[in-house]
Amino acid sequence: MPVHLPKLSLLVRLLLLIGLFVFTLTNITTGQSMVFSPAAEDKQLLSSLFTKYEQHYRSELTRLPAENKKSYEEIYQLRWDHIKEVFDKKELYTAPEAQQYLDVMVEEIVKTNPLLQNRAFHCYFSRSGIPNASYIGEGLILFNMGLFRQLEDESQAAFVICHEIAHYFLQHSENSISKYVTTINSKAVQQELRKIKSSEYGKRAQLENLVKGITFNSRRHSRDHEAQADSMAVEFLHNTRFDVTGAVTALNLLDNIDTDTLNTAVCLERLFNAKAYPFQKRWIAKQEGLLGGHAQLQEDDKLEDSLKTHPDCKLRVQLLAPLVTRYKVAGKSAFVVDKAKFEILKTNFQYEIAEYAYSSDNYTRSLYYSIALLQEHPEDAWLITQVGRILNSCYTAQKAHTLGRQVELPSPGFSPGYNLLLQFIQNLYLEDFAAISYHYLQQYSPQLNYYPDFKKEYITSSHLIKQ
Repeated sequence: MPVHLPKLSLLVRLLLLIGLFVFTLTNITTGQSMVFSPAAEDKQLLSSLFTKYEQHYRSELTRLPAENKKSYEEIYQLRWDHIKEVFDKKELYTAPEAQQYLDVMVEEIVKTNPLLQNRAFHCYFSRSGIPNASYIGEGLILFNMGLFRQLEDESQAAFVICHEIAHYFLQHSENSISKYVTTINSKAVQQELRKIKSSEYGKRAQLENLVKGITFNSRRHSRDHEAQADSMAVEFLHNTRFDVTGAVTALNLLDNIDTDTLNTAVCLERLFNAKAYPFQKRWIAKQEGLLGGHAQLQEDDKLEDSLKTHPDCKLRVQLLAPLVTRYKVAGKSAFVVDKAKFEILKTNFQYEIAEYAYSSDNYTRSLYYSIALLQEHPEDAWLITQVGRILNSCYTAQKAHTLGRQVELPSPGFSPGYNLLLQFIQNLYLEDFAAISYHYLQQYSPQLNYYPDFKKEYITSSHLIKQ
């Protein structure tokens, strides 16, 4: 019997695609839902990548200018320390299907832009839930899951990638380092430093005033750099098959990406109001002093914008709009690579960031992501289990007097909804963690006993409540 290779090939591709979507499918024979499972970490790949980028860093040090070389080395060391931290925290996402998809996105940009060919940069998904992307040096571009999951189409994703490639191409990080080293070692600044050192009073205030305009931050680009990267990104983007208007729609989305839409108080009461252990208003009562003197901030548009993950977006859109209008042509598409994979990755990443926050010992972020996702998928076995898992872990940590290392405290820089969740965690007693977890999981016990992770957390909570 002849083998129909084209059909088999199509079948394999379909199976691979389905394999990406590891949850929300129904098993007809058992009546049970398939449950999300975090992607396995490729330790060998991470190790080899770390070695590769460390060698690149060491090689770059040998090419630094001889003048003020020590200052250069100190700044490049700071930048490398940040890159090393990314690897130490296992932030890079190593799932092959996701990386292959991202590689194709990048290739679509590179192959239509001769300026980018033979350039030594590479793009990876970061498991961070922060809605951001960044060029962090040594040719490394990170595209955070927290940003990708909120995008609407591939043209927006392509603009984000082009923007970070532009930072790399225009050498914004390296130029900032050079400017800082030149300024801090200039005759005028050195004379002022000697003058401050010899002064009798007010050294700290004088020093702060001096460095205010020249402080170097290896993790942030200046506002001028952002505008330049936007323009260069559009130059790269319009050469591709992607719709260039994705630049404007992406920036408009970024302008509102920090908006908190979760009604945390309602969600907490709905989740944790068991008959045998009713929700208590004291759990979300604000304690005076936890937010310090900044609990209530006066409305200030400039301050509010500066606190955003992506400030100046409205201005950036105004600057970019004429260029986008000039390059806008018919026939370009919002999706070029694979719309189905784009949507699958968006869905997967919502879960992955909750898992990564937990594995990074940030229980409150993981709980917030999980609760937010539960509003869309209230019967999801993994999410339900994750909530119990976090509460059980909080109990264990609080009993060991280490909970402060795994939770964040309320802060003016956080959204009101997240601050309320942090307040909730701060207000709970040891016995509350155990009781809330047990009674929350108990209501799902009949239908989720098939899921081993659920059973484990439910049994754990039943033991904790008896202690």
